[in-house]
Amino acid sequence: MKKLYPLITLVILTAAAFKASAQSSSDGISQLFKGSPADVNKLIGAYSNPLFKGFGNSLNGGWTNTAKTQKFLRFVIRVSATASIVPNADKTYDLNTLGLANVKASGSSIAPTFGGDKNLSTGIIVSDPSDPSNPLKKYNTTLPKGVSQYIPAPQVQLTLGLIKNTDLTVRFIPTTQISTDIGSVGMFGFGFKHNIAQDFGTASHIIPFDLAVAIGYTRLSYNKSLNVTPDAGNGGTAGSQDYSNQRLEGHFSGWNTQVILSKKLLFFTPFVSVGYLTSSTDVGLKGNFPFVTGVNNLGRPVYTTYADPINIGGSSASVSGARADVGFQMSLFFLKIYGSYSFAEYKSANVGIGLGF
Repeated sequence: MKKLYPLITLVILTAAAFKASAQSSSDGISQLFKGSPADVNKLIGAYSNPLFKGFGNSLNGGWTNTAKTQKFLRFVIRVSATASIVPNADKTYDLNTLGLANVKASGSSIAPTFGGDKNLSTGIIVSDPSDPSNPLKKYNTTLPKGVSQYIPAPQVQLTLGLIKNTDLTVRFIPTTQISTDIGSVGMFGFGFKHNIAQDFGTASHIIPFDLAVAIGYTRLSYNKSLNVTPDAGNGGTAGSQDYSNQRLEGHFSGWNTQVILSKKLLFFTPFVSVGYLTSSTDVGLKGNFPFVTGVNNLGRPVYTTYADPINIGGSSASVSGARADVGFQMSLFFLKIYGSYSFAEYKSANVGIGLGF
């Protein structure tokens, strides 16, 4: 039973990391409703781009730390967390390149993304589209600051040994309402790994390492209630003012292929791998949301409510490319400890713990 305590601790830490990322994301999105639906859609896409890319990249981590497969019907239960690192190129975006209609920077046009500087504040001016040159009909505000350059994602999986040196891995988290603040999360995935070094007949006994090919797919669904309302002291709101149905719905999916080489040295097994990953994101805002569609003569924003206004996906929220991993697995009787580092467009680190039987 004592071996379960580290496993439970890691689950709690992974959930806490996911909570911080999800909560900060929704807060940042709420602060971006400072323009027309078209402008807000561009702002959300630019600000959230590294969050979605990083989360999709992190989902692809933690599949395996060894080329050696399980014996027939032996299994390992594993919990791990992967954190992707936002590269410098994705820590800022330029407002002047977004093609915004009624929003412009009041100073520097460089703004932080979700993965950018926590202390960088970018001011903007929202103009009334019906009278953009009127200095009285302008609304001054700021864009959200950066939150974190580390984007975490959890992995919970069961690996079962099949025949002919092949493993089946299943990832599963039933759709669960964690809390009102965090929202609900559900995950499903599957993967296969085959140790090809064992396919060379009698020669396999003299090969001094294990060599495997692996493929894995993961899909995570996320749902969270939001609370985006007009600013206090606004100039009025047109349309429905019932915002109780606001929510964020997201689907993150990824494929990961690897060629893995490892060598067992007593209880320690180092490994290296090369492969290719793809990830895609589809995130939408559902319900009624207020948008700034005008400014009165007192410089106060005038709002209009739109239903199901925003959807983010496609190439701008996806990542793909080659990757290389280096790491290890430590086996201490039934307890297994994992660690690895991945080199790709979004570098990442993975740590985990498991129980094998």
